[in-house]
Amino acid sequence: MPESLSTDVLIVGGGVAGLWLNARLRRQGFATLLVDRGALGGGQSVKSQGIIHGGTKYALHGALTGASEAIADMPRRWREALEGHGELDLRGVRLLSDAHYLWSPGTLTGNLTSFFASKAVRSRVGQVKGAELPPALQHPGFKGKVYRLSELVLDVPSLIARLAELAGDSLLAGQQIEPLRDGAELVGLRVDGREIRAQRIVFSAGGGTAELLAALGLQQPAMQRRPLHMVIVKAPTLKPLYAHCLGGGTKPRITVTSHPTADGEWVWYLGGDLAEADGVARDEARQIAVAKKELAELVPWIDLSAAHWATLRIDRAEPAQSALARPDNAFLAEHGRLLIGWPTKLALSPDLADRVEAALARDGIRPSQHPALPELPRPPLTGPFWEGLLP
Repeated sequence: MPESLSTDVLIVGGGVAGLWLNARLRRQGFATLLVDRGALGGGQSVKSQGIIHGGTKYALHGALTGASEAIADMPRRWREALEGHGELDLRGVRLLSDAHYLWSPGTLTGNLTSFFASKAVRSRVGQVKGAELPPALQHPGFKGKVYRLSELVLDVPSLIARLAELAGDSLLAGQQIEPLRDGAELVGLRVDGREIRAQRIVFSAGGGTAELLAALGLQQPAMQRRPLHMVIVKAPTLKPLYAHCLGGGTKPRITVTSHPTADGEWVWYLGGDLAEADGVARDEARQIAVAKKELAELVPWIDLSAAHWATLRIDRAEPAQSALARPDNAFLAEHGRLLIGWPTKLALSPDLADRVEAALARDGIRPSQHPALPELPRPPLTGPFWEGLLP
């Protein structure tokens, strides 16, 4: 029987949100333990595009929304962390692009014109031309317009690796997770037979949170899944591009991020409207065919005849909303000692940590003394999202 452990905060879920929270609490002196069943960051985190949104894409109908305002401060907070003087020290995390872009393949009309003219948006957006254009769009055939956003794009595997480094000895690989109760009160968890008591337990396991709640006999908070069908393309002719390509609606027609591979080529990761409802309904072959057609129309000067293609299905796990709407902020619910959270976007991981810290402070939960942790089995790190899908 493995020895029992105690800690201040026990976190289940080793994606970016859980790892960020873990690092924040440890920096404030809390004893923590983070449990994950698989590879750290191997769920939604590594499959994200790594964009630290500032909310501009949520205002494409011509006005700023609750979602755009809630997320507006995230790029600043992440930049400060990347520079080593923020709430975490994320120096060493690879910055893929210091900006994300809005890319219009044609003339902006209607609501988009008023969108770019609005005072609130002008402070976040500036047009770029010529040598300032993303490398993939620096071609005589490009006739559109490009606007630079004060956002950034991160290499998610390097982010996960740095957050795991900040975790020190607080990581635990565990498969079987069961409630640990004192009478009717949840006082911790039993992980692979090991009892772990904690002042507070946090579920931040993304799609796995529903299963964890069911094991506790809890039906609330309910969880929803919003699926995506992303497209991955690798070719020697690709150059870096980090942009939302605008269409006629309120969502980007296509969102492109670029990721360097070990053999010196680039992988483009394609999301946006391409990956949403219609894309989810397509099989892999049809989804790739639609993506090829989109790129042939948008960047016809790029030769993709030698490209390798694949698709990746993702379920974005979130608190249930009416009509599967996307939540505006990070979400946190409470059941006694148990806190249940979803960041709802990778960029909002600091917001989720804020909410947990506020709940701890409200309840008078402070760092306390615990025996040193023994050597524990540690979860592995995840690899790039295209691993096993492309040559």
